[in-house]
Amino acid sequence: MRAAHAAPPRVQPRRSLSARLWLLATLAVLLSEVVVFLPYIAHERRGWLFERVENAAIAALAGRNLQSSMQDELLLLASSEAIRLIGRDNSAIAIGKAGAADAIIDLREEDLWVGTGHALRAILLPRNRLLLVIGHSPFPQHTAVELWLYENVLNRTLRQFAGDFIGLSLLIAGVTGGLVYLAVLLLLVRPMRRITGSIAAFRADPEHTTPLNPNDVTVLPGDEMAVAGRELAAMQHELRTALWRNARLAALGTVVAKVSHDLRGILTPALLSAERLQMHADPRVQRSGEVLAQAVERAADLVRRTLEYAREGPPPLRLGPVALAPLVNEAAETARSLRSALRVNNGIDAAIQVRADRIELFRVLANLLRNAAEAGARTVRISAQGAGAALSVDIADDGPGLPEPVRAELFRPFAGSTRGDGTGLGLAIARDLMVAHGGEIELVETGDTGTTFRLTLRLADARQQTESGENGARVAPAAAADV
Repeated sequence: MRAAHAAPPRVQPRRSLSARLWLLATLAVLLSEVVVFLPYIAHERRGWLFERVENAAIAALAGRNLQSSMQDELLLLASSEAIRLIGRDNSAIAIGKAGAADAIIDLREEDLWVGTGHALRAILLPRNRLLLVIGHSPFPQHTAVELWLYENVLNRTLRQFAGDFIGLSLLIAGVTGGLVYLAVLLLLVRPMRRITGSIAAFRADPEHTTPLNPNDVTVLPGDEMAVAGRELAAMQHELRTALWRNARLAALGTVVAKVSHDLRGILTPALLSAERLQMHADPRVQRSGEVLAQAVERAADLVRRTLEYAREGPPPLRLGPVALAPLVNEAAETARSLRSALRVNNGIDAAIQVRADRIELFRVLANLLRNAAEAGARTVRISAQGAGAALSVDIADDGPGLPEPVRAELFRPFAGSTRGDGTGLGLAIARDLMVAHGGEIELVETGDTGTTFRLTLRLADARQQTESGENGARVAPAAAADV
């Protein structure tokens, strides 16, 4: 499948993150508006009643000496049925005929909560009752005002205020939710769609899909989505490089597997001829035979190593308890065939056993010791230290150290060799073997004083695991043995 045909599953708009955040933002604003509405509606009701009280006081003072028709016009202007002013001396000024009130509202004693309840009832359960409203008159001071009015006027005013408030609240909630929707869409959803689209396309065809451009992920270059885009792009570049490298190695392995049989047949006569030359009486001819035999052996070893590394899947292992110290001695004998003056200081206790494949672990140890011998080391010190169920084995030589370019490509095939005729497969294969054992191989240090590699293995003896985990001491004999 090509990248152009791969697309991530589309999310329904109503289930999208932006739509849900828009809904949450809208509901949050509406809830806030409801909390604000309750004291506001009580304040609106109280202000309206105080305005009626003030108008009633003015009407009573102005109409006390007027004719009845003029008083009726003042009552109409004050939206009242009757008005009475009561002074401090209980003197009263009244205009209009006061009737029996259905309910009494004393503004002098009413608090916010009571006013809120009355206001909500007036909106939700409107009734046209005759109300007696009592309040303080602003002029003259210390005068009480009593006025009678019908409730429907107050109800209409409060319902109109509630309608205007609800309309404004919906507008504010819609605008706020829309801004949140746009912000989430631009800063979060679209970058996520670009990232998921790149992931889906890369999964469908990683070798041909262009990695994500991190500069096109989001409009803000330094936010979390931009960081995620850069990390994804870096991962895609690295993964595609690894896929290409593995594909080339797989193809190489297929080719080597096909020609290895024929190559062995071609090299066999050459090896026989080299052996005959080595038996010749002339020393120069013998030397030529030795050189030819070494060349044939290197060619066969290159074919074998390349085929082993290109093999798909982890190497098969036969795990079991392995005595580590004798195995190190055997590997040291192999390395000494390359450099007879090499001294291997085996500082590992003879009682230590690790859970490993003896043959494959021998290959790892022999490879490290051969590398040290070929680098010109004279002494290699091997020590072990336990930590719980794990055992760390340090292999330190006194060679010249590894060059800087080699360190960066140390465990990469065909790249991490210090010799001109080396393949760079030795340490790559060693690392695969250690990982298959559940351990690791790492370069601890290197320099003019030598190089140290560390192998991580698992102990096979449960008692020894417990002891090494409790004291954390170096697992070594009293006196190290030179091999």
